[in-house]
Amino acid sequence: MNVALGGTFDPVHDGHRALFERAFELGDVTVGLTSDDLAPNTRHDERHVRSFDERHADLVVELQRLADAYDREWAVRELSEPTGIATEPQFDVLVVSPETETGGKRINEIRRERGLDPLELEVVPHVRADDGDIISSTRIVNGEIDEHGNVTPERDGREQPS
Repeated sequence: MNVALGGTFDPVHDGHRALFERAFELGDVTVGLTSDDLAPNTRHDERHVRSFDERHADLVVELQRLADAYDREWAVRELSEPTGIATEPQFDVLVVSPETETGGKRINEIRRERGLDPLELEVVPHVRADDGDIISSTRIVNGEIDEHGNVTPERDGREQPS
């Protein structure tokens, strides 16, 4: 199967890793990485997004590790529009998170309009941090948690040693 997924991935965290792992379980993977122009438009906040090149370098490390483990082919392609690569005919499955499932449904509408079969939408549940809330790049950048969902010492309410 040819599997697609996309995002900004800044920074990569265990929630993203769950998406990547499910994608590699299903087949060969193509990840659409938002361009420098598109990335700020995909954010629900005003935070700075690192450059495409920086995000790409981190993504390659993650994908190569999983590709080796699953013996799969993979590629990263630049996304310049939100629907990106998933409207191309070669894909069978789109891996999404609960918050991006609606976008996946919109992609399938576009595919139908273009005479293509809809993609199977594989919804991967959120990964939770130690505090029970979801792991997100925004929470990491804000210093609430680390990439694995561990609550940072200054945010966990415990007194720190001097």
